[in-house]
Amino acid sequence: MNTEWNAAPSLSSQPITINYNPAIKLTAQVFSYIFHPLFIPVYVTYFLAFIHPDYFIGYDAKEKWWIIIRVAYTMVFFPLLTVLLLKALGFSQSVFLKTQKERIIPYIACGIFFFWAYLVFRNQPEIPSILTAFTFGVFLASSAALMANIRMKVSMHAIGMGGLTGIFIVVMATNTMLMTWPLFAAIILTGAVCTSRLIVSNHTIKEINTGLLIGVASQFVAAYLYL
Repeated sequence: MNTEWNAAPSLSSQPITINYNPAIKLTAQVFSYIFHPLFIPVYVTYFLAFIHPDYFIGYDAKEKWWIIIRVAYTMVFFPLLTVLLLKALGFSQSVFLKTQKERIIPYIACGIFFFWAYLVFRNQPEIPSILTAFTFGVFLASSAALMANIRMKVSMHAIGMGGLTGIFIVVMATNTMLMTWPLFAAIILTGAVCTSRLIVSNHTIKEINTGLLIGVASQFVAAYLYL
């Protein structure tokens, strides 16, 4: 007698479909927009420039804002423009890049822009090494995401929040600032954003966890190489 065993699919590899309250969905959408992965480099740069007491010591406010603007147009504007052009030219059906195929070109383009930002900062010794290491970590994360995209639609939001948490852990390890509240806030926000992606997207828990791992590990590797 032949017996067939049909194993139930793992919860971590299947999208979770739940009918949420509209207010919860709206909140999840807001978190998803505010903490879009493209915005994370700007938030981190602002933290390093204006909140951390030592990294940008000697810079006036105008110089700090100019660095933030440079990060914004290199790591936010150009990647966003690429996605909009792909949508306009018909290479993707949505700016939200809902399929793995639609994410291939944006990942490659973002990797180029992120590496460009890293090279610019690396060749300017007056830029604090923590920012150079962070931009290199972002490049590593985008490269790892491109490779992971072959197997799964890894969460880009989780990668971004993982990078935010990772760089805060790196800063804490340098003992240059009491990081209790910033790290606590980063962890809470990471949980909120990842939960939001489970609510308003078709990501699985596995895709979320993989994104977090990529984001955190990339910052650790970059810090090991440059700090």
